Amino acid sequence: MQRAQLADAVRYDANGLIPAIIVSTEDDAVLMLGYMNDEAIQKTLETNTVTFWSRSKGRLWMKGESSGNTLELESIHVDCDQDALLVRVRANGPTCHTGNRSCFFTEVEG
Repeated sequence: MQRAQLADAVRYDANGLIPAIIVSTEDDAVLMLGYMNDEAIQKTLETNTVTFWSRSKGRLWMKGESSGNTLELESIHVDCDQDALLVRVRANGPTCHTGNRSCFFTEVEG
């Protein structure tokens, strides 16, 4: 699929969003889960810096816009149902706002 076809090919939810699983190209670690709308996808493709739709802020949000810990786009993959994205990135610093490399640092035990 060509980059120009991506936004039209995906199936957004009722709010116009699609989940985006962010994975490191360095070691395939899952770094975070974010949501993208059409505008966030287009901005990501134009700048090669991952941009999300922030559900809490109600606006576009470039990861690292205040911390500098941006996510550089390497590739985007669409799942078989076209309702989720896998975004492979080079992380420039910790991804989680807590300072952890990944947002998935809490393991459920037992």
